[in-house]
Amino acid sequence: MAESTRSFALLRRRIEAMAGRANDATGTRLSLGHDSLDASLDGGLSRGRLHEVFASETDEAAAATGFAMMLALRAQTEGTPLLWLRTDAAERRAGRFHAPGFLELGGDPDRLMLAVAPDETMLLRCVADALRCAGLGMVVAECWGSPPALDLTASRRLTLAAEQSGVTALLLRIDASPAPSAADTRWSVAAAPSTPLEADAPGLPALDIELLRRRAGPAGQRWRVEWNRDERCFREPALPGAVVPFPVGGSAGDQPARLVRSA
Repeated sequence: MAESTRSFALLRRRIEAMAGRANDATGTRLSLGHDSLDASLDGGLSRGRLHEVFASETDEAAAATGFAMMLALRAQTEGTPLLWLRTDAAERRAGRFHAPGFLELGGDPDRLMLAVAPDETMLLRCVADALRCAGLGMVVAECWGSPPALDLTASRRLTLAAEQSGVTALLLRIDASPAPSAADTRWSVAAAPSTPLEADAPGLPALDIELLRRRAGPAGQRWRVEWNRDERCFREPALPGAVVPFPVGGSAGDQPARLVRSA
């Protein structure tokens, strides 16, 4: 516990060092680059709000995590860091954060801060602290199961903190069932078959996503989307047999390894 306390004290100092940076995103929309998605959301996800991502089944943990990463990358603006917080339970059950995979999706490990909390109570405390820093692009909190600490009251506190700073908060829920919360949107995610590239190379990441809940409008819509890593946006899946160019930067295996910052 002492080691965890020192680690999170260091994380707080890093966050406080960025606190002077302004965030003017409150009340604006985060376009996802997908016409149908954006139209259903009146222009995109609301910034400075709390959103939830659920795996449709426990086996879809990787798909839900990928979708959360994609949303976080979409939310990043030039120079803003991404903070990813997870519990020890998530670290044990899902494995360590995979930097090459993050790079393959278009992320920059040098702009990522990663921290592991001993339990959900500490996780929520750190998320609330982080949301006070307007210099962050997005705060992602990953946990497994349905801990009592993550109740309606906790979600309201996170919503209020996000609204005050303009920083978007994202709760990644694995092996959990939706429960009452103050989240602006709630999503269910599963993996989908991708369209092979030229020479039968593996296709772009594809997902089946469902909007389970939206506070400001109707829900229940479903989409199948692909992720374009070069433009950091979602798009309609390519037609079978269509020729899709490889990413400009090549594969993650062609890139030099870089260490993910960890607190």
